[in-house]
Amino acid sequence: MASWPHSVWLVRHGESAGNVARDAALKANLARIDLAQRDVDVPLSARGEQQAAALGRWFAALPVAERPTLVLSSPYARALQTAAAVGAPVADERLREKEFGSLDLLTKRGIEETFPQEAASRAKLGKFYYRPPSGESWCDVIHRLRSVLGELQHTYAGERVAIVAHQVVVLCFRYLFEQLTEAQILAIDREGDVANCSITAYGYDPNAIGGRGGLVLQRYNFVAPLEAAGAPVTAKP
Repeated sequence: MASWPHSVWLVRHGESAGNVARDAALKANLARIDLAQRDVDVPLSARGEQQAAALGRWFAALPVAERPTLVLSSPYARALQTAAAVGAPVADERLREKEFGSLDLLTKRGIEETFPQEAASRAKLGKFYYRPPSGESWCDVIHRLRSVLGELQHTYAGERVAIVAHQVVVLCFRYLFEQLTEAQILAIDREGDVANCSITAYGYDPNAIGGRGGLVLQRYNFVAPLEAAGAPVTAKP
């Protein structure tokens, strides 16, 4: 009997109002991102809604025997909106966005101007280990995702699971599923953003991980469902 889900799709939420505000701040070289809502409440942008609809149509077009049997989602509004296009989502707080703490809503310029010591610390430690004040490092995100990993193995073995979350969460799952090193996952991150509503797909292989069985990467940053539906693909900043 499989000790993993039959398949797992990792999906980054569609473009959000926060993504739009961040890009506007970077373009204008501002120190702060203009966003009034709590991060948890930030909804999809109009383009994000189009992306989520296209994603939902792609999953619905799969044969019934290949569609997700379970949809897990970050509790953040933008993720739940995206997940609802795929199926009836189950919110799980462990899938939430990486917490930025005191650096929330600051651009790189804003961090350097307001918290120069933190900017220097991040440059020295790197994003994998650096933890902002009251926030999380990538390692902290990985720590909370390890319990999700155990649940996938023991509770959802044999199922087809879609997980809708955030960019760092997708990358941290890759780190766990593929047993990567810090250098390997950061090299993947440097290649470019995880696209909004992109799919990172895994399938179970009983011969993986030295014959112990595990999830094998099949697709990464797959945006063909958006392109096929004519939905806009978010440009890389």
